[in-house]
Amino acid sequence: MKPIRTFNVTPALPPLLEPLRRIAYNLHWDWDYEAIDLFRRLDRDLWETSKHNPVLMLGTISQARLREVAEDDGFLAQMERVERQLDDYLRQPSWFRKRRSPKSPTPNGKTPAGIAPETGLTDCYAYFSAEFGLTSCLPIYSGGLGVLAGDHLKSASDLGLPLVGVGLLYQEGYFAQYLNADGWQQERYPINDFYNMPLHLERHPDGSEIRIEVDYPGRKVYARIWRVQVGTVPLYLLDTNIEPNNQYDQDITDELYGGDIDLRIHQEIMLGIGGVRMLRALGLNPTVYHMNEGHSAFLALERIRLMIEEAGLTYEEAAQVALASQVFTTHTPVPAGIDLFPSDKIIYYLGHYAEKFGLAREQFLSLGRENPGDLAAPFSMAILALKMASFVNGVSKLHGAVSRSMFATLWSALPLAEVPITSITNGVHARSCVAKSTQDLYDRYLGPAWNMAPASDPLWERVSSIPDEEFWRNHERCRSELVLFVRERLQQSLRDRGGSLIELSQTQDVLDPKVLTIGFARRFATYKRATLFMRDVERIKRIMLGLGDRFKYNHPVQFIIAGKAHPKDNPGKELIREIVHFTHDPDIRHHIVFIPNYDIHVSRMMVAGCDIWLNTPRRPREASGTSGMKAAMNGLPNLSVLDGWWDEADYVRTGWAIGHGEDYDDPEEQDEVEANDLYDLLEEEIVPLFYDRDENDIPHGWIAKMKDAIRLNLPMFNTARMVAEYAERAYFPASDRARAMISNDYAPAKDLARWHHHLFEHWYDIKIDRVDVSSDGNVQVEQEILVMARIRLGKLTPDDVQVELYQGAIDEHGEIANGQPVVMEYVGADADNPAMSVYQRAIAYRNSGFQGLSLRILPKHENLSSPYQPGLVLWA
Repeated sequence: MKPIRTFNVTPALPPLLEPLRRIAYNLHWDWDYEAIDLFRRLDRDLWETSKHNPVLMLGTISQARLREVAEDDGFLAQMERVERQLDDYLRQPSWFRKRRSPKSPTPNGKTPAGIAPETGLTDCYAYFSAEFGLTSCLPIYSGGLGVLAGDHLKSASDLGLPLVGVGLLYQEGYFAQYLNADGWQQERYPINDFYNMPLHLERHPDGSEIRIEVDYPGRKVYARIWRVQVGTVPLYLLDTNIEPNNQYDQDITDELYGGDIDLRIHQEIMLGIGGVRMLRALGLNPTVYHMNEGHSAFLALERIRLMIEEAGLTYEEAAQVALASQVFTTHTPVPAGIDLFPSDKIIYYLGHYAEKFGLAREQFLSLGRENPGDLAAPFSMAILALKMASFVNGVSKLHGAVSRSMFATLWSALPLAEVPITSITNGVHARSCVAKSTQDLYDRYLGPAWNMAPASDPLWERVSSIPDEEFWRNHERCRSELVLFVRERLQQSLRDRGGSLIELSQTQDVLDPKVLTIGFARRFATYKRATLFMRDVERIKRIMLGLGDRFKYNHPVQFIIAGKAHPKDNPGKELIREIVHFTHDPDIRHHIVFIPNYDIHVSRMMVAGCDIWLNTPRRPREASGTSGMKAAMNGLPNLSVLDGWWDEADYVRTGWAIGHGEDYDDPEEQDEVEANDLYDLLEEEIVPLFYDRDENDIPHGWIAKMKDAIRLNLPMFNTARMVAEYAERAYFPASDRARAMISNDYAPAKDLARWHHHLFEHWYDIKIDRVDVSSDGNVQVEQEILVMARIRLGKLTPDDVQVELYQGAIDEHGEIANGQPVVMEYVGADADNPAMSVYQRAIAYRNSGFQGLSLRILPKHENLSSPYQPGLVLWA
């Protein structure tokens, strides 16, 4: 029965309890344990059944209970304290304000979100992502990419960064996982009730919903806007599940990563193009647009269209402005992880942009092609993002190198090391992942600023001052809490699928709170090799039972495993089933469990309560990985293949490395070698160290390892460091470039576009006439060599180019390896031939051996973000 009227019914709170509403609607409570304790104190059972959703709690709790706590002085005092802490947090002096001086107003005079008009600060950075993992009661994320995006917003808030998040609000989100009796993953899609979640529906002053419209073939699709307040940072989410959209269009924001290729392109159009329109509808004018993965890359097309229509720019001029102010972070280490669309679909859905830009079909499609001449190639969202960004990064040092190899053909004239893709290693939000009792420990011994302190801060030396006994008893408490949680979660999942009384009774003594506990939790993609530890079943069983080949005493080991496979990934589901079947082995069923429906809450319990964090990806397939960082922040050593972030960590003092970073041609050989290395490490080093106790049962050697994990990893692999790095290396320079490009009615952008056209027209007329070297080829270390070059620039000038020498050792292939560029000095026109430009530079070699020298020419312009940006390099 359709209703004739609808109402949004909000909780009725006694006046004294109104602060609860304000606290509930700002996600700052998610990393403020006193706020969490406040809601748990309000109704412990309801806090759990609501999946830690304070908004739903306030809407369903009995009025009698509200009246009761309104007269409880202790509760009121705690509530006032939590509200005061929120106020103090929102008003605190920020890292950002200390580093950015006031800027001139943006062109439309609007003040971006999160900036008080009186400050004069008008930077605003828009962060686009297909998913955001903020807290367990907002299930609009699938895994690491989303949790990273959520942590990015949290740390941006901590730093006072004027960031706004842009995403989609999914009615069903990502699936809830459950297992059938055979251990096969099943999916359930609970409906998200937006009105009982910490969401604000954005409205006009007259109370009507703010809506945007996006053009699709033959129709318009409408979306409303919801806001999640993440401390000081607003996250705006688009929702198409409204009339007058037809059913298909309402389902655009139905599932995360669901549907077919047509639905995927619908979602990415809404995210990128709709996201830009949403920001304008909210009165925001960002100076930087950050594409977190390629899903949102269509935003560049919409920005160019707007500048063409509203500022009267040409396509080339508008593209220069867009590129200058856009940042792209790639997360995938394999081509298979990139969204590709057939050319015909791109033209069908977005061909009107080509017409607006004045580009022919193949010119437009070349924006998303690695090789513009390959007319059969699909359209790549990653390539579009790469071509439309002035700053591109991978998410670990190793992933940066992998990404340079993946996309090297875009800059085919450059040595691989100079491909303009850098890296900013991921981090995690410390206050969100460190257990409450452990945070209290850090607050007492390190001071309350530990979560933001850089690695250079002397406070990290105080970690060693934490008494070993106090440190260990705290960790044992976390492990005991994890064991109880696992038993309760297993009982609930068994009840949900109708498990027998015998099965239910068996969960009551699964795991031992005193035993070495290894955690493994992540997405079940096959390259992550979740079953590598089971390669030799008999050997791992002996290890788990304390009967390992090298054990002298009975020292058991237990495993807690969790994670989801993508609904269409049957090989990933098969890995889960293998593990579940293994957990039923009567010899070891008390020593291993699989926890269904892995989410943020399960993750927080595991990284706090396990003793070791296991990670076994097939190198170099792990872009970064962040669960191990969360574990390290709680003091857990990592046991991992040298991939992603672990490859750049101190894996000797803070854990153990599986293998030595080798790359294998034969996967079977790799699995065999690394599985045996895993078993050897457990038997020879890990288990003996864990069980080496003093008379008070304190493992001092193990604790030293835990303290090193905290001291060396927490400040480095922290989103406080990561977001500050994004700000200083990407946001600040891009924002300044954007301001420069739009000044004086876009004069710099127009000049740069003209220069680009002139450059491309005359680049190949450049001729390197002569290179003279003041040596016969035999030189000594540090001996100065003078190099002079005569270059015919044609219609270009010395202001248009940068001439460099490129020197380095010669490798076995006759190539300069790891060469270093040195800029040559323009000394004027040749006296005998004024059409010839003369450059010179003195160089020397610091190392002996077979060394090489070359010369190259790159474009140069004051408004160019990088000399590599045009993709033009001329080598001698």
